[in-house]
Amino acid sequence: MLRKLFFALSATAISFTSLAQDSTAEKPKPTITGSVDGYYRFDFQNAKDQGATNNLTSFTNSHNSFELGMASVKIDHSFGKVGAVLDLGFGRRAEEFSYNDRTYSIDENFDVTSSPTLLAAIKQAYVTFAPSDKVKFTLGKFGTHVGYELLDPQLNRNYSMSYMFSYGPFFHTGLKMDIAASDNVSFMVGISNPTDFSTASFEKKFFLGQFHAATSDGKLSGYLNFVGGKNMAKTNSTQLDLVLTGKVSDKFTIGYNGTTRTLKYNDDPKQSFWGSALYLSVDPTASVGLTLRGELFDDKKNGTDGYIGTSIFATTLSANVKVGGLTIIPEFRLDTAKDPIFTKNNGDGVKGVAAFILAAVYSF
Repeated sequence: MLRKLFFALSATAISFTSLAQDSTAEKPKPTITGSVDGYYRFDFQNAKDQGATNNLTSFTNSHNSFELGMASVKIDHSFGKVGAVLDLGFGRRAEEFSYNDRTYSIDENFDVTSSPTLLAAIKQAYVTFAPSDKVKFTLGKFGTHVGYELLDPQLNRNYSMSYMFSYGPFFHTGLKMDIAASDNVSFMVGISNPTDFSTASFEKKFFLGQFHAATSDGKLSGYLNFVGGKNMAKTNSTQLDLVLTGKVSDKFTIGYNGTTRTLKYNDDPKQSFWGSALYLSVDPTASVGLTLRGELFDDKKNGTDGYIGTSIFATTLSANVKVGGLTIIPEFRLDTAKDPIFTKNNGDGVKGVAAFILAAVYSF
């Protein structure tokens, strides 16, 4: 009897050990992706290097200089209903993205200097839990749902960024819930720190929202986005954003982004900005594409919170030439403002500026 019991327990132990080994063997490995990009920018209004870059958007604030954009690596892992993402970036692009994650110091001359902390290298870091195939919770720091363009250059057709992207938001740190109501309709709700803050002790929280709908064939898709809240300074911020994408054919797509934000501090007059952009993309071949972006941006009512204070129309034409994982992007950009906010060689103000960018992006 004891011998039979011993053999039964041994068989059971071997069975559990085998299952554990199989479970370990079947556990998925992390997925690692990344990119490296660099660029050269030339400002035609300041060809004699008089000190003004004439750049008022993110990530390309240079003139007649070869620059590193960002070296990036992203690690994704999921197992069953849970998962995690760690997305790291190094370079000026990542530092500007996490501009609030800096330390400040004052020298003996009372000059203020700042330097990025280790937090600035973390573009995204979050964990996920999906109790069903219809619901997913995300907790941590994640890129914003607002806008048409994204931080990583390989995910955009234009290399330089729009004014709407540059005015943010860039990211949120908080908790959100994505719900798939059907195959073509979904929405998201969330709560986060104030916009672009990885840490915000004692601050009030912002609310996040998104509604997404698409046609059954996937050729037309739309996103209605919301960010709003009040911080400790009693500043009310509300932003509404619309993104539409349409696939006319296998070679031609259209994108649209419209956004408006209002900001009110106590009894001060409301500050606001709005923008509207159209993206036309054509791909004659699998390795060559062209994208024309036209953007109208108005910051006249943004007061001290803005750095333009006028309206501006920007036209950007970019080519995408692909060789394996490498994309070469020659780009010509023309920005025309209502007021003379740019600078000529002699220091005089001028309303328009033209620039050329040659960028290279490798992604894996």
